[in-house]
Amino acid sequence: MRYLASPEGRDLLAELPPLMTHAGMDDDSLALTTRLRSEGHAPAHVAAVLTQRRLRARAHAKLGPLADELLFTPDGLEQASRIEVAQTHAERFASAGRTTVHDLGCGIGIDAVALAQRGVAVRAIDADPVTAAMAAANLAPWPDSRATVGRAEDFAADFDHEPTQRDVGVWLDPARRTPGVADARGHTRRTFRLEDLSPTWATVQSIAASVPATGAKLSPAFPHAQIPAGTEAQWTSWDGTVVECTLWWGPLAHRPGRTAQVLHHARPPVVVDESMADPDPPVASSLDDVGPWLLEPDRAVTTAGLVGAVTGPTGGVEVESGLGYVLTSSDRPVTDTVLPFARRYAVHDAFLFTVKSLRGWLRERKVTGLTIKKRGIPMDETRLRRELRVGTKVGDGAQATIILTRIAGRQVVLVVEAT
Repeated sequence: MRYLASPEGRDLLAELPPLMTHAGMDDDSLALTTRLRSEGHAPAHVAAVLTQRRLRARAHAKLGPLADELLFTPDGLEQASRIEVAQTHAERFASAGRTTVHDLGCGIGIDAVALAQRGVAVRAIDADPVTAAMAAANLAPWPDSRATVGRAEDFAADFDHEPTQRDVGVWLDPARRTPGVADARGHTRRTFRLEDLSPTWATVQSIAASVPATGAKLSPAFPHAQIPAGTEAQWTSWDGTVVECTLWWGPLAHRPGRTAQVLHHARPPVVVDESMADPDPPVASSLDDVGPWLLEPDRAVTTAGLVGAVTGPTGGVEVESGLGYVLTSSDRPVTDTVLPFARRYAVHDAFLFTVKSLRGWLRERKVTGLTIKKRGIPMDETRLRRELRVGTKVGDGAQATIILTRIAGRQVVLVVEAT
């Protein structure tokens, strides 16, 4: 790590050609290893810079060009926020007038970098010395920000003198991985249990009680029943995939309660809150409730329990509580300005699901290419396709899209087409 952060290590890493493993290009790591060793570079240093080159190539999907300026570990990259999401975190602190933020459990420092880019001075700590050194290297362009070795638990005990400082905030990203043997890609096992967080959930709440402007990045599986009173619990999605649930305390809570932040690479961000949603959305009672349209709310909206923001304005019903799909007869369009957090499908057919009934439907219509969406019905898609005798490609027949879900506790097939 010291070598990678040194001028020599940074220069060597910057001189390496970008990694090419697609479009017919082969990975040239073996040739590079041979060349760099012949030039006198230590084997450990060569291995380190080539590992960073691979991680930077992988990081482009999350961080774009910024990836070429940073250092990574496999777990650190896996857990790091997308830069677009990290920037929304930083904006919360900056807009609340926080000029200094303590990043407790900073990992490799992506959120710290986003804060520094926004003009906030960062005091970051991480319990792992190598990770803390990596975060410090990533923060090097901002002299008023730094990362050192430390534990959030110790910070909680030492911070009693700072709550009166109105410009101070705290950001926590508790570890959600179980220490132990890593997999082939260097990742340790992920945990989704609140009691397995490090620092503990009790420590997170204790810090939030001491420092009013506190934010904590948690799993998308964070239970609604555990949301502390007065906080904002925001589920965030990127291009339809839920990436986190963040809790915001004090002046950082813009809309206390449950909210959904929908981010997309090609559309403006949208925030949905409880004031926009029917708190008890109606549910379908039978197949007779299937109308001409099906609406699929963004996953962040569904996970936040805000499907009522779709059923209300469309007069629709949810297929079954918690599943998210909304059935409606309303012709209200779904655009970037009208219900921009939902996708609409035309419903062409609906019937009770059995493998036999679906296989007969496909055979009758000569369908050879099938897209399967499912929610609320656990099943092995590969096995189902084998039983249906149908693949994903059209071949000589027709193409169809189906949704397998539940209505009134019964498994159903909805034949749909995106509009």
